[in-house]
Amino acid sequence: MLLLCLALLAGFLILFWSADQLVYGATATARNFNMSAMLIGLTLVSLGTSAPEVFVAVASAIEGSPELAVGNAIGSNIANIGLVLGLTAVLVPLPFRVEVLRRDLPILMVVTMCAGIVLMNLYLGVLDSLFLFVGLGLFLLRLVREHQRTYTMEQAAEISGLDDIPEMSTRKSILIFLFSLLLMLGSAELLVWSATGIATRMGISELVIGLTVIAVGTSLPELVVSVSCALKGQTDLAIGNIVGSNIFNILLVLAIPGLLAPTVLVAEILWRDFLLMFMMTLLLVLFAYGGGRSKAKITRLEGGFLLLIWVAYLTSLYHSSINQV
Repeated sequence: MLLLCLALLAGFLILFWSADQLVYGATATARNFNMSAMLIGLTLVSLGTSAPEVFVAVASAIEGSPELAVGNAIGSNIANIGLVLGLTAVLVPLPFRVEVLRRDLPILMVVTMCAGIVLMNLYLGVLDSLFLFVGLGLFLLRLVREHQRTYTMEQAAEISGLDDIPEMSTRKSILIFLFSLLLMLGSAELLVWSATGIATRMGISELVIGLTVIAVGTSLPELVVSVSCALKGQTDLAIGNIVGSNIFNILLVLAIPGLLAPTVLVAEILWRDFLLMFMMTLLLVLFAYGGGRSKAKITRLEGGFLLLIWVAYLTSLYHSSINQV
């Protein structure tokens, strides 16, 4: 148990340091390539911080536990909204840019409904995965075209005004990004391994581990990156990170088990876990549009409400697991 606790602590320390370096590397890369901070948040950072979910999904499917991968994808999205955005908004209220309100959040809502369509018959197969992969391709194509069409002098000024990001060559910024990404992946896996071992020794069921420990463990990069970005004033990166990660979790992570190990799902995944993910995504959209406020944002109170829902969800999962033992 002592070794597992030390591994948990080491994972946290490495994760926090590497996430901070990731922000610097990603933002410097954006500046060198004349890319907007929002585009970086929706692509490089989102794909990078979604990598732990991808690794867990592949491993779970290969090892014959596809439901764990499905639970990880859904649980990570719930944690991203409830824990990551909720906690970040409590620390720093998060304003939304017009582009996010008009395009990215509606896309997230549509993608979330697509997940419901895929899971509705409680079977995840190859056709379902191909459907999600097509959606992923369309989303990435839209990002590329949108960047080419809407790049403005305002975005250039936004990048050049990042005074706290040191000047560095493109090669160096990419190397920093990739190195910090590898450290994040390794530390996230270390956290999941140690937390799973601790939970197992405490007698917690595998279902709760999949939906909580593993989901939270693989969402830790999003948490650290979002908080770090928000505290640096880069709310575009914080918001883009979560919106992009949740879209990737559905279109990529959820598609992997259906492709590698088609499976019949338990009903709880649909009526309990997916339903909560859908409701929290809807809440995020409602909060973002501001309810008539002059400037759309997630306030501290709304962030606290999202965080409270997530804590209540974890509590209900824990009690249901105890009752099944």
